[in-house]
Amino acid sequence: MATALRSLRHLPSLLYRSSFATIHGLPRAPSGCPALLLDGCRQCVHRMLLTRQLATKKAKGKGQTQARVNISAALVEDIINLEEAKEEMQGVVEALKEDFSRNLSVRTSAGALDHIMVMTKDGKFPLNQLGQISQKSPQLILVNMINFPESTAAATKAIRESGMNLNPDVDGTIIRVPIPKVTREHRESLAKLAKQSTNKSKEALRKVRSKNINQVKKFKNKVSEDTIWLLEKQIQQMADDTAVEMDKLLAAKTKELL
Repeated sequence: MATALRSLRHLPSLLYRSSFATIHGLPRAPSGCPALLLDGCRQCVHRMLLTRQLATKKAKGKGQTQARVNISAALVEDIINLEEAKEEMQGVVEALKEDFSRNLSVRTSAGALDHIMVMTKDGKFPLNQLGQISQKSPQLILVNMINFPESTAAATKAIRESGMNLNPDVDGTIIRVPIPKVTREHRESLAKLAKQSTNKSKEALRKVRSKNINQVKKFKNKVSEDTIWLLEKQIQQMADDTAVEMDKLLAAKTKELL
């Protein structure tokens, strides 16, 4: 009798676990599974597919918890290559770093003009493929368009519209680019460009995320819904972490410029 009473004492806890799983869509234990619903069933359901590791952190400003997923890439490689997805997202970050370094410096150098894209009748080309760029003095950059004189006007326009606060003038096939003084307005203009570049990079990141999620969805008829959900959550989590890294880069660059 005493043993029976002790068993009933744990019944409310087990009922709570069962209702929690129903509400939150967690997988139920297979028939005959000896493990408790939340403590061990995960191991039975996913042991041939993936591992799910949960950690909690406070949701920003709400005091709630948010689950993080950590899927073994090797166990889902037939569905998606998570390492490649991560590298592709990191590639967007590296491109943003390069853009910050090349184009968003308080002091303009000759190299900063290299990759300004010039629209010609034959298509778009970097400025350094059309003209010879050199720094005449700390206050002046020269672009010699002698090899492509017909593109001089287009190159001048591209430099002026580059967002680098440059006001070039033309002398035959020579484009003279005075380097602007470092004013407060110039610094603020560069900070705005940094924000715009970050937003463009985040758009590129969203495209990478969508591409990988669509890849996972192709397998929705071949693997369980729970597996698809976990992979989508993992990809979203990777994208969120990458976006946070971009925000930190932007904050550091803005502080440097201002």
